[in-house]
Amino acid sequence: MAGETTCKSFSLTVAEGKRLIAKGVAQLPCVKRALERGMIVVTKGTTVGYVVEELLGKPIDRMAYCLGKTLPSGHPERARLFAGDLPEFVLRNGEVVAGMDLGAGLAEMRAGDVVIKGANALDYERGLVGHLVGHPTGGTMGKVLGCVHGRQLHFVCPVGLEKQVAGSLRETAAAVTSAGELVAGGPGLWVMPAEIVTELEAISLLTGASARQIAAGGVLGAEGACWIMATGSSEQIAEVERLVDEVQGEPSLLEYAEQRQGKQQ
Repeated sequence: MAGETTCKSFSLTVAEGKRLIAKGVAQLPCVKRALERGMIVVTKGTTVGYVVEELLGKPIDRMAYCLGKTLPSGHPERARLFAGDLPEFVLRNGEVVAGMDLGAGLAEMRAGDVVIKGANALDYERGLVGHLVGHPTGGTMGKVLGCVHGRQLHFVCPVGLEKQVAGSLRETAAAVTSAGELVAGGPGLWVMPAEIVTELEAISLLTGASARQIAAGGVLGAEGACWIMATGSSEQIAEVERLVDEVQGEPSLLEYAEQRQGKQQ
């Protein structure tokens, strides 16, 4: 019967989740407004590389759009897969502003414009994200945060559910600071609220269904995967099924890098 409430459960790998999140970010009301009339700055990162592709409607070299990264121990050679030399994308009225860097883009932004940046940690219950910071003046976060608050910008954070951390992120950040006073050398943890878009928000934005995470983890390439249950009308769940079919099969970043290397050889 049309319109009756139903549900669907499914799993998403980390890469599939990133693609889904990117599609959701592109449908955020603040992002859609800025694409029509405004500015968007997208900082570097793995998840935001997918966001750039969804905003532009074409692929980019995502291996060149990443700075900090966490790699498995025993494979230091994989760091060479990341060029990191693609500059940040600045969009004005939906078009890339050629030659405009992060600082110049931030300087031109006005209230209602959008900054998009990924995160290293997620405190979903409290609506907080955390960023590992190794630069003495805060790196990209140091450049962005003053403008976000001083210019009343939207700070949109696409972040996968696999980055949820145990406990209070604020308490953890305080512990990291205290530890740094004793033993220097590790990164700091910068915690702040954001307009968070996980796989759950993406599903709601794209289909109207509600979603919740019901399990996590996997093996043989599904490490970090999340199990999700979506609930809604039969029409909404049909859209969820279509969306899941669309993103499932998204290659991992390692598979993506190997495919690119094969094409270049």
